[in-house]
Amino acid sequence: MTIGITGPGRKGPRQSGVVRLIVAAIVITICLILLSFASDFLVDWLWFSSIGYLQVFLTAIGAKAIVFLSVFAVTTVVLSLNGVLAVLFAMQQPLQNRAAPGKVAGFTAPPDPFVELRDQLARPRFVALGAGVLAVLVAAGEVGNWNIFLQFLYHVPYGAQDPLYNKDIGFYLFSLPAYIAIKNWMLLTIILGALFAGAIYWVRGDIEYDVHNRSISPTVIAHGSALIGLLFAVKAWSYGLDRYLLLYGDNGVVVGASYTDVHLGLPALWLMIGLSIIAALIAWANLRACTYRLLAAAFILVGVGSVMLSSLVPSLFRHFVVKPTELELEKPYIERNIALTRQAYNLDRIATKPFAAEQRLTFKTLEANKATIDNIRLWDWLPLSNTYAQLQEIRTYYKFHDLDVDRYWLDGSYQSVMLSARELRASLLPANAQTWVNRHVLFTHGNGAVMSPVTRKSTEGLPFFYLRDIPPVADGGPRIDEPRIYFGEESDDYVIVKASIPEFDYPKGKDNVYAAYDGSGGVPIGALGWRTLFAYYFNDANLVLSSYITADSRIMIRRNITERVRTIAPFLRLDHDPYLVVSNGRLFWMQDAYTTSSYFPSAQPVPELDLNYIRNSVKIVVDAYNGTVDFYLIDPSDTIAATYQRIFPDLFKPFMAMPADLQKHIRYPENLFLIQARLYQTYHMEQAEIFYNREDFWQFPRQPGGDGTSVMTPYYIIMRLPGEPQAEFFLMLPMVPSRRDNMIAWLAARCDAPDYGKLIVYEFPKDKLVYGPFQIEARINQNTEISQQLTLWNQMGSRVIRGANLLVIPIENSILYVSPLYLRAELGHLPELKRVIAAYGEHVVMKETLADALAALFAEPGAVPAVSNATETVSPAGGTAGPARQALDHYNQAMERLKAGDWKGFGTQFDALREPLEEMNRRSAGH
Repeated sequence: MTIGITGPGRKGPRQSGVVRLIVAAIVITICLILLSFASDFLVDWLWFSSIGYLQVFLTAIGAKAIVFLSVFAVTTVVLSLNGVLAVLFAMQQPLQNRAAPGKVAGFTAPPDPFVELRDQLARPRFVALGAGVLAVLVAAGEVGNWNIFLQFLYHVPYGAQDPLYNKDIGFYLFSLPAYIAIKNWMLLTIILGALFAGAIYWVRGDIEYDVHNRSISPTVIAHGSALIGLLFAVKAWSYGLDRYLLLYGDNGVVVGASYTDVHLGLPALWLMIGLSIIAALIAWANLRACTYRLLAAAFILVGVGSVMLSSLVPSLFRHFVVKPTELELEKPYIERNIALTRQAYNLDRIATKPFAAEQRLTFKTLEANKATIDNIRLWDWLPLSNTYAQLQEIRTYYKFHDLDVDRYWLDGSYQSVMLSARELRASLLPANAQTWVNRHVLFTHGNGAVMSPVTRKSTEGLPFFYLRDIPPVADGGPRIDEPRIYFGEESDDYVIVKASIPEFDYPKGKDNVYAAYDGSGGVPIGALGWRTLFAYYFNDANLVLSSYITADSRIMIRRNITERVRTIAPFLRLDHDPYLVVSNGRLFWMQDAYTTSSYFPSAQPVPELDLNYIRNSVKIVVDAYNGTVDFYLIDPSDTIAATYQRIFPDLFKPFMAMPADLQKHIRYPENLFLIQARLYQTYHMEQAEIFYNREDFWQFPRQPGGDGTSVMTPYYIIMRLPGEPQAEFFLMLPMVPSRRDNMIAWLAARCDAPDYGKLIVYEFPKDKLVYGPFQIEARINQNTEISQQLTLWNQMGSRVIRGANLLVIPIENSILYVSPLYLRAELGHLPELKRVIAAYGEHVVMKETLADALAALFAEPGAVPAVSNATETVSPAGGTAGPARQALDHYNQAMERLKAGDWKGFGTQFDALREPLEEMNRRSAGH
C-alpha cells in the first residue's frame, strides 16, 4: 500500500530580500560618495580661505551645483515621466504570470529570481529610482560645462562682427558653445528616455524579441513616436546651429565657410531644418496611426536628405563647379580666413621691417653693441643643468628641476643670466630614511637658488656663479634674505609646519641646521576635527596619531605651483615653463597664463592644442615661502579675460598693482611665441593669390641634433635692435623659406617695458643670400681645423657636446653666428665650456673664448698680417723698427682689451695702429 504525502510546495526566496540587498548597496554607495564629496568640499573650503580666494571657490562651486541640480531635476522629470507613462500604458499582466512555471507531482517550481527581479524593477518606485540614478550620471557629465554657462551669462561683447552672419564675435566665443552643450544634453536625454521606457516595456512584455516571437505593441509605437518627434525637433535646432559651425570647416584651401559652404551648404542646412520639422510632424501624426511605415518614412526623409545634401551634392559641386576656378571663387573666403586668423592670434599687430643683411661689422659697431656681445648665451640649459647638479645640488635630496633665462641689472649693467631653484625632493632620501616624520615634518623645503651669467666662465670652463651654496652666497648677484622654498615645481606632497620639532634647513659640515617656519602659508590643522578631516582626505592616520602636530601647526597642500594655480583658476591655460625671480631678497615664481577658445570664427586652429584664439592676458606670481598667489591682468582688452573678471571680480588685480621690481621680470612666453611663429609661417602672406599658391611659405630652421636633424627653438637674448638707443630683452627665432636653408627673416618679441608684447619681424632682401643656421653648421663641419680638433678630442676619451642652438645674433644690419662647444669626460657628468665657434660672412673660427673668436674674425684678415709682413720686409733697411714696435704694442694691447671685454679700450688701441702703420708705409715708399 502506498501512502501519498502531500504538503506545501517549496517556498521561493522572499521577494523583498533581493530588493533590500539592492537598496542597501545603493544607499551605502551613495553615502560613501557623499562622504568623499563632503571631505573634498571642506578641504577646498579651508584651502581657498587660507589663500584669500574663498569667493572664487564659492562662485565655481555654486555654478557647478546649479548646473548639476538643474540638469538632474529636468533629466529626472523627463526620464520619470517616460518611465511612469510606460508603466501606465504597458500590459498590466506581469511577465512571471504570463510565463507561469508548471507544477509537477504536486510541487510548484520555484520562480525564476531573474524574472522576479525584472518584474520588481518595473514598479513605480524603482522606476523613479532608476530615473534618478541615470539623471545623476547625466548631471555629473554636464557639471564640467559650468564654465561655459558662466561665460554665456556674463560675457562681454567682442566689438567686431564676422563677415558672413554679421554677428558679434562674442556670440561665437560665449553663446554658441552654451547652445551646443544644451543641444547635446537634450539629444542625450531624449535618447535615454526612449531607452528607459523601452526597457520597462520589455520587462512588461510589450516588446518581445526572441527566436519564436518578435513584436512591439501599439502603445510602444505611440510612445516612441512622441519621443522621435521631439528628437527631430531638437535635430532641426541642431541644423540651425550647424549654420554657424560652417565657420569652422576646413576643405584644405579655406578654413571657415568656403564658396561651397555659402552657396550650397547654407541653403542645404535650411532645407534640412525644414525636413527635420516635417519628420517631427510625421512622427507626432503617427501617435494616432501607430504604424512602422510613418516612422520609417521620417527617418528615411532626414537620413537620405542628410547624405545627399551634406555629403554627395557638395562633393560633386566642389569637384565640378569650384575646382576648375577655385582661386577666383574662393578668394574672398581666403581673405576672410587670413584676416580673422591674424586677428585671433594677434598676428595683425606684428610690425614688419626690412633688414639689409649687410657685411659691414666693424670694431666700432661691436663697441656700440657691447651689451649684445656681453650677453651672447654660451651656456645651454642641458650642459649647464648637469654642471649645476654636480657642483651645487650639495645633497642627493636637493634637485634643480629646470633652468630659466632672465635678466637683471647687476653692477650697473643689464645682464642676461640663467638661474634655478634648489628644491627638496623627499623621495630622494635614502630608503631607510623614508619615514613619515622625515617626509612630512622634517624635510619640508628647498633652499636658495643658483645663478650664473650666460657668457662668463672660469679658466676650467665652468660657469661663474653669481649665486651659489647653502645658505645662498651672492657674488655679484641679487641678495636672498629668505631662501626657503616651500612651494615650487618639485613640491608634490603635503608637509606640516610649526610642529613641535624644528625643520631641517640645510646641511653644514657633519651637522645640520634647523629652522622653524614663521610665515603665513598653510591651513591650520591643530584642532582634532581638522586633523581627522585631513587624515581621511589623504588616507593617512598619522595626521591624527602624531604627537608632533600642535595647536599652532599648519598643513601645506597643493605645493606644486602648477597644481596650485590650476586649482584656483582651472579655466586658464598655463605656460609650460614657470620661472624663478629673485626680488627684494625673496623668491617668487612667475607663471604665464592664457585665455583660449576654439570658437573664433574662420580662424586656423592649432589642432593638437584644440584652440584657434589665444591671449597671454594674465601674469601670475607665487610666493615660494608663503604660497600666496596673485593674478595680474596685463591685457584688459581681451574679451575672455574681461568676461572672467565679471564672473570673478575678486580674482584679478590690475597689472600696475604688481610690485615694480617684479614688473621688470615679466617676459614674453615661449608657448605663445611658438604658436604665433608657426602660424605666421603661412599667415604673413596677406594676398589671397600668394596664400593660395603657398609661394612664400616659411618654416623653422633645421639644425643637426642627435642622429639626424632637429628644429630650431626660440631663445631669449639681450640685444639692441637696429635704430634703437639701447639693448632690450627679446625672445627671437630665425625663419627660412620652405625646403630651403638660407635665412629669410627673424621674428622677435619684446619683453621690456614700455614695449612689452610687441612683435617685430625683420625680413631680408629676397635677392640676397643670407646663410641659415643649417648652412653655417655645414660650414663648421667642413672647416678642416675645427673637424680635426673635434675628432682628436673624441679619440682622447672626451665627448664633444655642441650647443642646442646655433645662436643667430643680429647686430645693426648684420648677422653674427655663435655656437658654444663643451667637453665632457666619457664617463663623467661635468661638461666644461672649452671653445666658442663664431661665423661671420665667409669666415668660421673656433677659439677658447668669445673674445678670441671675435678677434680672429675681425682682426686676423685685416691689419695684423700687413704689419707682420711689413716688419719682416723692411726691418733690414733700418729706420722702421720704431713704428713696427709701436704697431705691435698697440696690437697686443688691443687683444688684451678684447679678451677682457673692454670694447672701448680695444677700439682705442686699434685706432692707434693707424699712425705707426702710415709711418711705416711712408718710410717704405721713401726707401
